Amino acid sequence: MSLPPLSLYIHIPWCVQKCPYCDFNSHGVDRFKAATDTPQGAELEPAGLPEQEYIAALMRDLDADLTGVQERKLSSIFFGGGTPSLFSPEAIGQILQGVEQRISFADDIEITLEANPGTVEQARFEGYRKAGVNRLSIGIQSFDPEQLKRLGRIHDNQDAIRAAESARKAGFTRFNLDLMHGLPDQTEAEALQDLQQAIDLQPDHLSWYQLTLEPNTAFYQAPPPLPDDDTLWEIQQAGQKLIAKAGYLQYEVSAYAKPGSEARHNLNYWQFGDYLGIGAGAHGKITWPTTEGGLEIVRTSKQRHPKQYLSAVDYISQRTLLEPEEMPVEFLMNALRLKEGVDETLYPQRTGQPLSSLSPELEKLQQMGLMEAGTGRLKTTDEGFTYLNAVLETFLSADD
Repeated sequence: MSLPPLSLYIHIPWCVQKCPYCDFNSHGVDRFKAATDTPQGAELEPAGLPEQEYIAALMRDLDADLTGVQERKLSSIFFGGGTPSLFSPEAIGQILQGVEQRISFADDIEITLEANPGTVEQARFEGYRKAGVNRLSIGIQSFDPEQLKRLGRIHDNQDAIRAAESARKAGFTRFNLDLMHGLPDQTEAEALQDLQQAIDLQPDHLSWYQLTLEPNTAFYQAPPPLPDDDTLWEIQQAGQKLIAKAGYLQYEVSAYAKPGSEARHNLNYWQFGDYLGIGAGAHGKITWPTTEGGLEIVRTSKQRHPKQYLSAVDYISQRTLLEPEEMPVEFLMNALRLKEGVDETLYPQRTGQPLSSLSPELEKLQQMGLMEAGTGRLKTTDEGFTYLNAVLETFLSADD
């Protein structure tokens, strides 16, 4: 039984400051200094980030995970955060060199780095490309100055526009713009103006998703005034029409791409591929063949706080073996996020479980018109895609 493709996620946990909507494992940097050594003028530059100490920890972390590679090449690498672009191009290059010394890269490997539109990051774009990064994901969130303030962003709308222009000037032909809608008091016209500005910058990929209030965030503790459900629905419908008119195809719940520009790293997640996760709080998923010819899937998470991570002896904080009865939900929570779903043969290939383990819930959803029947694919109907949470709840209830 063949193993799935293998990716690598690298978590950089530091940010300039914690945004009020963010529930990711990110930690504000305590000290910043003014720098004036670039043509753009005064900038914020982190002082005291433990780059070398963290790189050494990442390599020790990766060394401990190498048995999970199982002779596979890396198909993609993703630097997430936090704000990975707070690390210098030299540091990113060191990390990539260290990884490649340990694991072979596929010839067409996709290497993505998340970046914020602050001028420090823009000045470094060319350096990241030379270090081996071939795709950027730029966290715009909004082009509206007032919304940026509400969201706790440190850039302004002109920084955001310059970031896309700088990415292209640095030689990046592939970059994603991250944009939110359903922002505090946002009208449909304001949301579409944001979206049109992003489209005008001509990225090959757009991530466009609704702001949600997550537990353990400042917004959750003190909710801002969000648009009502009718307005949110109108924004969603009008926005998708605008995106489609611009030539982007929706291939996932909140991901839109020009043909051939889908994010390969994220596709591997949604197709239930394998991935190593290194860095503070990183998650991983590895498939192991059993002596009986079956499969075991193990999920891991790493020490979460940067200080704990840097001093760790064992980087894994939790290791979980997925039980057979968990496979339907685990697989479908990923696969059904894809607009076109997946070939039904992928389910037994990736889980080691027969397709019949999805019954009778699958048959029930087909009868309700929420899942397609007789197509050879595990795919929602258009209505099922709209009400995806309800579809997944059917399988979650069966797992209880």
